[in-house]
Amino acid sequence: MKLEVEVTCKETIKPSSPTPQQLRHYQLSSLDQQINPVYNHLVLFYPTQTNVQTDNINIPDLHHFKLSVSQALTHFYPLAGRIRNNSSVDCNDDGIPFKEARVKCRLSDFLQNPAAEELNKLFPFPLDDAKELPMGIQFNSFDCGGIGIGLCISHKIGDALSYFTFLNTWAAIARGDTKNVALPEFISAELFPPRDIPLPESALETSEKNIATKRVVFTSSKIEEIRAKYAAGNEIRPSRVEALSAFIWTRFIASTKEKPSPERFYVILHTVNLRTKFKPPLSAQSFGNIFRVASTIPSMDKENDDGSNLVKQIRDSISKIDKEYVRKLQAGEDLFEPTSGGAETSKGETIPFIFTSLCRFPLYEADFGWGKPVWVASASLSAKNLVAFMDIAAGDGIEAWIHLKEEDMAEFGRDEELLAILGSC
Repeated sequence: MKLEVEVTCKETIKPSSPTPQQLRHYQLSSLDQQINPVYNHLVLFYPTQTNVQTDNINIPDLHHFKLSVSQALTHFYPLAGRIRNNSSVDCNDDGIPFKEARVKCRLSDFLQNPAAEELNKLFPFPLDDAKELPMGIQFNSFDCGGIGIGLCISHKIGDALSYFTFLNTWAAIARGDTKNVALPEFISAELFPPRDIPLPESALETSEKNIATKRVVFTSSKIEEIRAKYAAGNEIRPSRVEALSAFIWTRFIASTKEKPSPERFYVILHTVNLRTKFKPPLSAQSFGNIFRVASTIPSMDKENDDGSNLVKQIRDSISKIDKEYVRKLQAGEDLFEPTSGGAETSKGETIPFIFTSLCRFPLYEADFGWGKPVWVASASLSAKNLVAFMDIAAGDGIEAWIHLKEEDMAEFGRDEELLAILGSC
């Protein structure tokens, strides 16, 4: 359904305590510098809060809520600054945009049939324009008293795990849970010093026109069915993400009727958290873009690969991002070649197809004092050939947020194997 959203108030929230002078210059790491200026983003939905004795809707204390933002920004001070020239953040305490908005419908009605493009209205600004502002929040109040918190944090400053470090620490501050206030460790520039070299073009193409978004929900039973299908040709049972990646890729290739060509090569990319690849492992609170992408050149021979071989290729490429890879990366080596290959890609156009996963991340832990969210959603993005995996609220199901060119999505949505799986989900 369409959302009618009216912004009723705009203000700027600054840190509750000034940032010390010695912390005013925050250096971006070499990995930060290579990230496109887009926002990591989520909308967290909370149902109506009702007073049992009076049946009155309890509106959250917005003053307390804003105060918790201000207190959290004191610990995450770069988020309240301004990004300068793809090299640093001026931690000047200028603060973050905070918008209040009214959504003219009931939350329960919207959740019955949410449209991806309508979710974009619940964020404070466009998701592909993170050139200067590191962060913003939009507090959306539905007619029924339900709430949607739209939080954007610039990908230039931090990856998904950094996003959740802020989100869940902020929520802990809001509910007065001092034991679960996890403070960030700003060490990314020490680990990966900035480099004065021409930066490679990002694989993520933004500001594309005519991009369609499709949210596909795979139940746990259907995921197990897909895993079993690909397990037959593999010594190790595929993970949920490996299996779904292979399934979506094979259905994309089959439905769009892509053929091998010397003029164009597909490269499948998977994001890999580097924190666990250090010796000893880094803390989960290590803040920054501490991840890399594993790249796989898939076979385009549809007749001889049902996806089982692709699963093995994906696993092999991910396994090569190990402690030795991190050591070389810290030494400044350029590690942009595919980590698992097939065809030669030095000639012709290379077309990336990106899979990123928030599965097993603390997606549903943000309790601001109103309980945990009933749904955490992404949105419609202006990047083609991008799939984001997210856990559902309960159980082991997965939502896949798929972004393709409109003409490719039309064909993909008619794929018989995809429809057979979804029809029984």
